[in-house]
Amino acid sequence: MDNIKQYVQENKERFLDELIELLKIPSVSADTAYSQDVIKTANAVKTSLEKAGCNHVEICETPGYPIVFGEHIIDKNLPTILVYGHYDVQPPDPMELWTSPPFEPVIKTTEIHPEGAIFARGACDDKGQMYMHVKAFEYMVANNNLPCNVKFMIEGEEEVGSKSLSWFVERNQEKLSNDVILISDTGMISNQQPSITTGLRGLSYVEVEVTGPNRDLHSGLYGGAVANPINVLTKMIASLHDENNHITIPGFYDNVEKLSLEERAEMAKAPFSLDNYKKALDIADVYGETGYVTNERNSIRPTLDVNGIWGGYTGEGAKTVIASKAYAKISMRLVPNQDWEAITELFSKHFVSIAPKSVTVKVTPHHGGQGYVTPIDSIGYKAANKAYTETFGVPAIPVRSGGSIPIVALFEKELKSKTILMGFGLDSDAIHSPNEHFGIFNYLKGIETIPLFYKYFVELSK
Repeated sequence: MDNIKQYVQENKERFLDELIELLKIPSVSADTAYSQDVIKTANAVKTSLEKAGCNHVEICETPGYPIVFGEHIIDKNLPTILVYGHYDVQPPDPMELWTSPPFEPVIKTTEIHPEGAIFARGACDDKGQMYMHVKAFEYMVANNNLPCNVKFMIEGEEEVGSKSLSWFVERNQEKLSNDVILISDTGMISNQQPSITTGLRGLSYVEVEVTGPNRDLHSGLYGGAVANPINVLTKMIASLHDENNHITIPGFYDNVEKLSLEERAEMAKAPFSLDNYKKALDIADVYGETGYVTNERNSIRPTLDVNGIWGGYTGEGAKTVIASKAYAKISMRLVPNQDWEAITELFSKHFVSIAPKSVTVKVTPHHGGQGYVTPIDSIGYKAANKAYTETFGVPAIPVRSGGSIPIVALFEKELKSKTILMGFGLDSDAIHSPNEHFGIFNYLKGIETIPLFYKYFVELSK
């Protein structure tokens, strides 16, 4: 694999052009208006795997959007790496905050990305990072140095909970059999300091509905006499945290994994500037659970956040009404040992119980998943660390992510495989936000690093 850098440089423009074409397709899985675009993207991924050298590729139908499966089997006695990624993207809203249209990719230079970054929805999450694997595979096939078998499973519902993926994995365990699962849907500390994500938080996502009177009421004639669902909802939400930002749901912390002081000290070795963190977000101070620092609050501690809240009149001008209903979407990020279904049940019971008799409450669970921790003494982790060390010149640091990839726990349960999270994005890449982008350096460095993971995984497996 001595010529990987040369191959990447020679094909740099083509690699960028191909990714840009993929990013132009608005594969928003959350909005049925884009359903044909999601299907179009699945077919584009299938074509890219075929061109890269897979000896079998198929579109696998599911109850929802299809899964693209590809494989290149060279010797059944050799290890098999299963690559997972997703081709769907988050909705682009709010559109007015984008500096360029979300599905018209452009390359711009930034302070962090002097070599340029691709600005588009899905650039980092996850089309850009998924496509690194396709191009890394292309290189290994083209240069006849693929050291093991490889399978690809690229889905189209990650951004809406991966419901069909669970259905597919449960029914195709032999088809998906592997020795390790490789995912690039996370990030790293910086372009100078790589890191490997060793932990993910779980997730419980719910929607709540508070109903008061049977119709919208005149706020002058009824104000002060009838419960306002919006007022009630905001009070109920406010009560979910105490003065120390501790979540007040009974039983919520019963199974929370408690890290030792030694483990917390190891985490603290990762470079982090609180001043730079605040500056990047344009905030005067951080905020969170008492007793924990920022990098602990967003990784090893559970959270509860309101993701959206609405009700009543929100149009231009004034309309003096007491709304009949108020709504909110709430997500809870969970840590290992917290079962997402149990937490959803605890939330639902508690939220209903704290409502005054003047309103009725409905809680609708949406989706969720379990947290995950991968050991740093595994062959997969060691192979990834050797790969990063070779391309970046420094060893990777193990970190726990605040994000959730629920299917990782599913993979371990159904496929009995450990997952290695080799992310190449940065915290500043604005995933799920306007102006999402992915550095050209990161994209190409991923293509350069991934083949080395294959090499070292096979060597360490002997």
